[in-house]
Amino acid sequence: HMWTPDVYEGAPTPVTAFFASAPKIAAMAMFLRAVFTGFPSIAPEWQQIIVFLSIASMGLGAFAAIGQTNIKRLMAYSSIGHMGFALVGLAAGTQGGARGVIVYLSIYLVMTLGVFACILAMKRSDGMVEEIDELAGLSRNSPLIAFLLAMLLFSLAGIPPLAGFFAKFYVFLAAIHAKLYLLAVLGVLFSVVGAYYYLRIVKIMYFDEPAEQFEPMPGSLRVVLGVSTLLVMFFFAYPAPLIAAAGAAAKSLF
Repeated sequence: HMWTPDVYEGAPTPVTAFFASAPKIAAMAMFLRAVFTGFPSIAPEWQQIIVFLSIASMGLGAFAAIGQTNIKRLMAYSSIGHMGFALVGLAAGTQGGARGVIVYLSIYLVMTLGVFACILAMKRSDGMVEEIDELAGLSRNSPLIAFLLAMLLFSLAGIPPLAGFFAKFYVFLAAIHAKLYLLAVLGVLFSVVGAYYYLRIVKIMYFDEPAEQFEPMPGSLRVVLGVSTLLVMFFFAYPAPLIAAAGAAAKSLF
């Protein structure tokens, strides 16, 4: 947690996009394998540690991101919070919890790729722009991009019926089934707090006076942003393939 915001802010944006997705998913996959196959006999011991890590990560991610003005730094704290939500499923210590973690990480990957595609497109003739205020009035300068980014931000906030809501639903459901009621309640509360900084970006895009327009978004980034948003928006219509695949993967751990 200590190094993440500085590295995200200082690294080139493509590198930041990689840090925000691949290492976290790989680490969580290793964590799942180690916990469920390596230490099943001492579940009560590691479960309490993971509960603590989950609460700490969700809390830090929710509150530290509120005052950020750099969008990459904000996404760094956001990623800390999201890993805390994923740990809720791991803390459950059940097959349903493992399935929830896999679903959460899959949806998180799609949302993150879409957001960073937009960040990569925040470019003017004098270079890259990373300040959140530079998104002011994006809905008037680039209405389609503003809409797609808003959908991704709503999903990151966990607003139904977008995919991010279902990601949190599955991990919270696993926690409730494991009788970790306090963890589930805290997760919901931290999710509400975290929604503030996502909605603040949407407010800036739609209600603030327009800033200088960005250069046109490259076609490849448009494809990534468009596909990511479509997956997030219509996941609720056909979630079965991902849920089934996550369930099969979780079953192999037990």
